[in-house]
Amino acid sequence: MKLIKRIFAPIWKTWFFIVFSISFLILYPFFYYTIKKQKLDTTFKIKRIWSYCIAYGSFVFPKLIYKTKSKKMPKPCVFVANHTSYLDIVLSTMYIDHLALYMAKVELEKAPLFGVFFRGMDITVNRKSKIDAPKALIKAGEAIDKGRSMVIYPEGTISTYGKLKPFKNGPFKLAIDKQVPIVPVVNLNNWELLQNGGYFKSNGCFGIAKTVILEPIETKGMTDENLVDLRERVFKLINDTLNEYNGTKN
Repeated sequence: MKLIKRIFAPIWKTWFFIVFSISFLILYPFFYYTIKKQKLDTTFKIKRIWSYCIAYGSFVFPKLIYKTKSKKMPKPCVFVANHTSYLDIVLSTMYIDHLALYMAKVELEKAPLFGVFFRGMDITVNRKSKIDAPKALIKAGEAIDKGRSMVIYPEGTISTYGKLKPFKNGPFKLAIDKQVPIVPVVNLNNWELLQNGGYFKSNGCFGIAKTVILEPIETKGMTDENLVDLRERVFKLINDTLNEYNGTKN
């Protein structure tokens, strides 16, 4: 069985890349135009169409599990999710029901064509720079002031096997400073479908991608003194949910 998976994985990942690339090239003129005109609400809706094209075109079927009173997300807010796969980003537009911007590594800004998102819409951060992260958070705060939500992965990098890494303070300080809710999101098994790692060594397979959306956490009245408690609370919520569904508690 392991040998079959090892042989099948690069074949499926090649198909995934083809679907990803062709659908992006078809939609690129619409992305370029709407970003240039700063019609970002429309851009995000096109992103959602693209996400469905990628997912269903590669036979990845999203299953959204809401542990919330309403499927309507607070606006604006900060979405905080564990990061296990590039699928996390692809599937996020399916549970986010309004314009949200993403914070990502600065290298993506130089990506051919794909960099259009980070040059005119989303926010990049240089992880090697001590001064770049605060600047990125200022930009994120300005986006929230305009009513736009933020999507931030507090681990700062992808966890290859879905096990939580320590959270950084950034998204929690942002939510407290702007007094907006935190929405914890748990990606349960994306790493089993599209794993980060060597092309021929990592997982790659179609299947059901499960995501749990937890109840928003209000930050009104919180100050920097509550930052660590908020960070640890969200970490525990995500970790406990992983344990509940997968038995992968740290």
